[in-house]
Amino acid sequence: MSWEQQGYGGGYGHPQQPQQPYGHEGHGQPQPYGQPQSPYPYQQQPYPHQQQPYPQQQPYPQQYAATDYGQGAGAAVVGETATLPAVEPEMETETDPEPVAAEVVEEPAEKPAPKPAGRDRYFDTLRAVALIRVVTYHTFGWAWCGMVFPSMGIMFGLAGTLMAKSLERPAFKVVKSRMRRLLPPFWFWGFFVVLAMLIHDWMPGWQIVFWVVPLGDPPGNRWGVQAWEILWYLRTYLWFVLLSPALLWIFRKAPIPVLLLTLVPIVVLKFVWAGPDNRLGNAMWDLSTYLFCWVLGFAHRDGVLQRLKPFLVVGLSVAAIVFGGWYAFTHQGEAGTYDLDENPLAQTYWSAGYVMLLMWAKAHFNIDFAWLTRFKKLDRIVTIFNSRAVTIYLWHEIALILAVPLIDQFWNVPAFEKWLPLESQWFMFGIGWILIALFIVLCGWVEDVAAKKKPRLLPS
Repeated sequence: MSWEQQGYGGGYGHPQQPQQPYGHEGHGQPQPYGQPQSPYPYQQQPYPHQQQPYPQQQPYPQQYAATDYGQGAGAAVVGETATLPAVEPEMETETDPEPVAAEVVEEPAEKPAPKPAGRDRYFDTLRAVALIRVVTYHTFGWAWCGMVFPSMGIMFGLAGTLMAKSLERPAFKVVKSRMRRLLPPFWFWGFFVVLAMLIHDWMPGWQIVFWVVPLGDPPGNRWGVQAWEILWYLRTYLWFVLLSPALLWIFRKAPIPVLLLTLVPIVVLKFVWAGPDNRLGNAMWDLSTYLFCWVLGFAHRDGVLQRLKPFLVVGLSVAAIVFGGWYAFTHQGEAGTYDLDENPLAQTYWSAGYVMLLMWAKAHFNIDFAWLTRFKKLDRIVTIFNSRAVTIYLWHEIALILAVPLIDQFWNVPAFEKWLPLESQWFMFGIGWILIALFIVLCGWVEDVAAKKKPRLLPS
């Protein structure tokens, strides 16, 4: 049965519900989860598309492995974070050994061993917060979430930074490594989702190949849309990985002009030509929306931002944020909300300005969040989020889905009904995170296998 015959004409969406030309953390604003006593998960508008390591800029003495989203996005993201979201091996940069005191000794003094390199906790923390924000948005559906913290733009920016570092090695090996880090967790997760949809009367066509390599949006039925709608991020990340060798080469020919030109494709799609109404069109919108953030990662890695005058970077960033916010609030009639996920043009410029400020601040002030290591429990949480970014991103929607029938069972216990806030979405949010933690333990080891590491229940 073709994609259109499954009720997904134009790539996504119910035939009676016109598809948005673009989406983000779900091409469509997620509706808040329904009351827990309902026997069914909430209905959300399907959206075809929503974690990574990030290579360090040259001067940093820290190392960090990230899952890029897909590598962990991310990752994946998120990848590398997320990750969002595919992870490269950790990049080690040795610090200079402590100088030996100038004194006469009978035997040559041995140089102290180099201090062990550490992870850059600033980027790690950004990725962890991005993943928390993704789960929050998919639970409550708050439109302002994307403005407070544009998670996906941040995760793509982090992934672009790490990709630029990784491409110091042969491009083919880098792309192969990224795909190896991303695809096994995706296949593992996809096995359960596809099996569940088959049990619920899904009849796949040839498009099922996108469940092997998600270069296009994988197909599915409406029963499982809430689970697979988030795959737009993995698809977009994968395309960025494949295009990065050429993008980086072009960027290094003329860094500033190329960086500015990455803001043009979304304008063309919005006002000149909207692209085809199919999987290719969906990919074009998402790539155009986050192209600036990805290439901004290149700029950070190559020190381009650090060489710019502060007033220029801050001025351009604020201008982009103001324009993105203005466009979102003045064009609510197009989508019925100011949610950036429903407005790709506003999303592009808001994310561009926001991520540029974060990247520039990192380089200009040499922020590393090294103080985080003094808080061992918090530092441990950040480490888990980064090492399991792909797992968190893929399984968080399933965790939220399962939270509904689980809370329904609580109503059968009088004590729970009396003392627990079973009707509160905050209670569902908490149960969702408990289930996410369970998935991290049960499924996170797949990321270790994909990275050719010893499988662990929790990362060390």
